[in-house]
Amino acid sequence: MADSQSSFRPALLVVDMQEDFCPPSGSLAVPLGRTITPLINTLLTLPPRTLPLKIATQDWHPPNHISFAPNHPSNPPPFVTSHTITNPLNPSQSYTTLLWPPHCIQSTPGASLIPELSSQNFTHIIKKGLDPRVEMYSAFFDPFPPTLTGERVCDSGLAKLLHDEKVTHVYVVGLAGDYCVKHTAYDAAKEGFQTVIIEEGTKTVNPGGWEECKKEMESIGGVRVVSVESEEVQRLFKKD
Repeated sequence: MADSQSSFRPALLVVDMQEDFCPPSGSLAVPLGRTITPLINTLLTLPPRTLPLKIATQDWHPPNHISFAPNHPSNPPPFVTSHTITNPLNPSQSYTTLLWPPHCIQSTPGASLIPELSSQNFTHIIKKGLDPRVEMYSAFFDPFPPTLTGERVCDSGLAKLLHDEKVTHVYVVGLAGDYCVKHTAYDAAKEGFQTVIIEEGTKTVNPGGWEECKKEMESIGGVRVVSVESEEVQRLFKKD
């Protein structure tokens, strides 16, 4: 995509800033997860002419979701137990994922966006993870490829929204950097958007692995992690 200022139409994706992902009482709290809120709020106050799309995503799981450890025989321990998920549309395809504590169950307090977030400034809210049969880290799609006819198990509609709005650049912040933020950024790049993650706008489940995760994202996914002081981010604050 062209990178001139005249063709620059950015979107901000604020991933899963929800109570269950934040200390002090979230069931799947990311260390220091709440501390990124001031920067996110600064971005959310940018005017529409500078940042026309400001999109929140929310994990929105049914109680019987496959990623919840208690939904499996013998109630295996979360965080360390893996489970193989089979594609409901193609049984020959599968992937392995970690099991988690129940979190972000639909319409519960834990699924709510944290109150200190400037949620009134969002232009759209995208809910993900609604299908109990598959995990969905990305705010775009489940991990399985589309069928030959283009069908997917889960499609949140986010890709269509961004394309319809003629977005060129996607900025990703939120939780967690090594899971939902990473996979959301991957899919944004696959959809053809110039995609960056703002370093100061995310926290990770595994801080010790973040440097390696960043290298992997750039080399495999075409996603860069940049500072808020970088030229890519500072162009959002230009008045002209």
